[in-house]
Amino acid sequence: MAAETVAAVRKETEADASFQPRIVAFCCNFCAYAAADLAGSMRLNYPPNARVIRLPCSGKIEILYLLRAIEDGADGVMVMGCLDGDCHFMNGNFRAKKRVAAAKKLLEEVGIEPERVEMYNLSSAMASKFAEMISDMTEKVRRLGPSPLGKGVAR
Repeated sequence: MAAETVAAVRKETEADASFQPRIVAFCCNFCAYAAADLAGSMRLNYPPNARVIRLPCSGKIEILYLLRAIEDGADGVMVMGCLDGDCHFMNGNFRAKKRVAAAKKLLEEVGIEPERVEMYNLSSAMASKFAEMISDMTEKVRRLGPSPLGKGVAR
């Protein structure tokens, strides 16, 4: 049943070339959010589809936040944390990776593409990489089409 719903949404999306994915980006304060701020200061171009939410650490992300974002109409969710081994809170980014993997598994079990949720690692000086990650996620989600749960959300 869920696979049929996803296929139906995809078919509708192919007819709608103007689809602009809604992306939620949960960013750690010290690295990812600082990279986002630097990207803005450098006036780097990237799609305006992402809504950035600052967290004290990516390790503070909960599986429920990821799933709720999809449920509330996001077409894709990014968790952006410090580089492996460089977390300001020791191992928060490793905790976030485990939670992202668990959320992806749950999405797959209910018939939603797990690729809609991704984990990224970057440092505060990687503004161009931040812009590239936002662009890549936007294109990935554009190919997937709108979230089957977001059909009732006004765009």
